[in-house]
Amino acid sequence: MKITEVRIKLMEDSSDRLRGFCSITFDDAFVIRDLKIIEGANGPFVAMPSRKLTGHCPSCGCKNHLRASYCNQCGMKLKQPQVERGSDQRAKLYADIAHPINSECREQIQTRVIAEYHNEIEEAKRPGYRSKYDDFFIDAGEDYDHDDDHEHPSPAKEVPQQDSAAKTIERSEDASTLKGPHSRSAETSSSGRPRKFGEGIFDD
Repeated sequence: MKITEVRIKLMEDSSDRLRGFCSITFDDAFVIRDLKIIEGANGPFVAMPSRKLTGHCPSCGCKNHLRASYCNQCGMKLKQPQVERGSDQRAKLYADIAHPINSECREQIQTRVIAEYHNEIEEAKRPGYRSKYDDFFIDAGEDYDHDDDHEHPSPAKEVPQQDSAAKTIERSEDASTLKGPHSRSAETSSSGRPRKFGEGIFDD
């Protein structure tokens, strides 16, 4: 395979050892992102994209990274497991997502990326500099423009029309005054004569 393109994203804050991220394209067909450029004792080197190794909580079974003191799900205090150690006796807390399987490929990646890294540092000194690293999201169709929602509004929902009979009933009910269970009749209310106790209960 041939490395056909390298894109670099420099880190603005260089207080730690991380100097930047990069992506590499093989044969104009396959891209690997999130490689890290780290400042080492003998100069910058390339670290492959990786993920944290995890272990299961004995109580709820949730996954937690190996150095977690408490479970992210149930809050149980976790015992520190026995972790695998590398040739330098350092605990292996990360696993590479993608990596070369021979020294020739590793050296090819290392040489090309570090050369592009130094070129990017010089390019960053020019006015109007802009990294091309994030353009991969656009190339892959992973960007999202919120203005698209305004340019293509969703069609208005159609309100079902009521038939003429239902409208007539609705208007007639609104126009009339409904009598409550304790409202007085029109005859009683119109009469000025005071009614005796119990009058009208047994009238037909």
